[in-house]
Amino acid sequence: MKIIVGLGNPGRGHARNRHNIGFLCLNYFARAQAIEFKHRECHARTGSGKIDGEEILLAKPGTFVNCSGKAVKGLVDKYRIALSDLLVVCDDLDLPLGKIRVRAGGGSGGHNGMKSILSALGSTDFPRVRVGIGRPVTPDGVPDFSEDAVVGYVLSGFLHQEEDAVALAVASVAEVLKCMVVQGVETAMNIFN
Repeated sequence: MKIIVGLGNPGRGHARNRHNIGFLCLNYFARAQAIEFKHRECHARTGSGKIDGEEILLAKPGTFVNCSGKAVKGLVDKYRIALSDLLVVCDDLDLPLGKIRVRAGGGSGGHNGMKSILSALGSTDFPRVRVGIGRPVTPDGVPDFSEDAVVGYVLSGFLHQEEDAVALAVASVAEVLKCMVVQGVETAMNIFN
């Protein structure tokens, strides 16, 4: 079994926030695979199905992004999967809007949700898909790294002119996830990076 986790904040008020692109991607992928999020387990909403005979469990943590590790650890332990069978989808400030990066492992990249997962699992050895949301800029067009600017930015919605790029990225992530499940992470990296 593979467990695919999309990161985001719960609640309708956060639904279209930049930080919730993991949820957006998982929702799209679930619809494409005719999977419904019918269950609540391990602090997450889950739905299960199969792709080419491979069992998958989709999960959206019910915790806020910064505490995602609690749900992920619970699911990994409950289903006793190898970390190589865990796939995490999250936003990335350091990638341009809509750019996708597949990784077999690695650090948090400064993402607090990933930090929580790394801490809970005690490992960096699990695949992830990072989806670019861009970075806030100052009025002069210079990237803004201040904490206040970053927090406000990730909790803001996408602009109208960004919606096409977001829709394209979300659809592309569905293809990436299917490839990762059926053909493996290395193949997905070679095709999509």
